[in-house]
This record gives sequence, C-alpha cells and structure tokens, in this order.
Amino acid sequence: MDDGGGLEAGRFEVWSDAPVAGPSYRVQTSGLKRAMDVLVAFPLLVFLSPLLMAIYAAIKVFDPGPALFRQLRVGRDGQQFMVLKFRSMRVDAEVRLAQLLEDDPVAREEWSSYQKLRKDPRVTVVGRILRKSSLDELPQLVNILRGEMSLIGPRPVTAAEVNRYGSAYPFYTAVRPGVLGLWQVMGRNRLTYPERVALDVRYVMNWSIWQDLRICMLAIPVVLLGLGAY
Repeated sequence: MDDGGGLEAGRFEVWSDAPVAGPSYRVQTSGLKRAMDVLVAFPLLVFLSPLLMAIYAAIKVFDPGPALFRQLRVGRDGQQFMVLKFRSMRVDAEVRLAQLLEDDPVAREEWSSYQKLRKDPRVTVVGRILRKSSLDELPQLVNILRGEMSLIGPRPVTAAEVNRYGSAYPFYTAVRPGVLGLWQVMGRNRLTYPERVALDVRYVMNWSIWQDLRICMLAIPVVLLGLGAY
C-alpha cells in the first residue's frame, strides 16, 4: 500500500488524458467508513454547536449578508449536492475576482496555477481567521450526516471544473468527497492545482481505513498551526 510519503517525480501524470487504472475503492469496507463518519460527525456537531453559533453571529455582525455559503458540487457517482461552508468572502466576491484577474497579470498567473490567491481581496477579516483555522469547513459536518460527504476524501469539485480533470475525474466520483483530504496534509495551498489532483487520485487508488486514520493524525498539526492556509 502507498505509504503517503513525499511527492516523487512523475507523480502528476494523471493530470493528462492518458489512460489510467480505474479506481480501486474497496466497496466491502465502505460501510465501516460510513459508520466512522457518523460516529465522529454527530458528536462533533453537538459539542461544537456553541462555537458554530458564535461564528455565525460574528459573520453577520462584521460583514452583513448570508453567514453560510452554499455551492453546488459533484459528489459520489456524479450526484450533485449543496456543500455548506461559513462564508469567508464578501458578497460581491465574483465581481472582485473578475476585476482583479483582468487588471493584475501576476494575480492572473497565480490563479491559473493554484486556483487560489495568497492575497485575495474577496476574503473578509473574519473570513481570514476562519480559513487560517479551517473553521469555515465546520458546516460540512451536516453534509457528512446527510451522506453527501465523508470526513476524509477528495475535496468536492464544481461542475464547471469537471472538464479540467480528464482521466482523473472517475476517481472523484468513486468515493464520497471529504472535508479533509490527502493534499491538505501534504502541502495544502502551497501545491499547484495539478499536484492536488494527483494526490486526490493517489488517495482513492490506495484507500483504506488506516490511510484515513493516518490523514487525521497528520491533520492535527496542520490545522492547529494553520500550515499552508491563507
């Protein structure tokens, strides 16, 4: 089994449209994965409910508008669902992004490589704190309980992104998307878009409960220290 080590040379060949082996998701143990998701997500949702309410209130006070961000994403078997996050961007985020990419060639190149911006004008003051601490992802505990997501898995993609994945796309629809994935503990936002896709594929090809537990352990310092987050 893949040991989850470093990013070796040749790791990113799956980004192309060349044929690759199909997903090796172990259906016989997927029930155990689902049971673990529910047993972890439900107590967490109850325990963290005061924090969730405090974040909700802070967003409403400092940047009036919806506290929750909802976006249609592609999940297991290609089924679409509404992913939930605390809103970390301004309500006119799309307009701001379009204007920045039109006016700033450096930002345009960064966006092309990473699909993220280190200095993102769309992000609110509260949003920066939420992103750095990963607290913006907490509402996805509800997505887990609904059976739309898992604690660990590839991040859910938008329908608009699908054509960028080529032969890697079947790996995304083979499993439930996750709140936390392999690339978040192996570089996070420092990785390019193709690198993140390659690690998602790697996760699915080598899936096991033990890999999920290992990712959870690796995530503790990453989340607590905000490594690679912006």
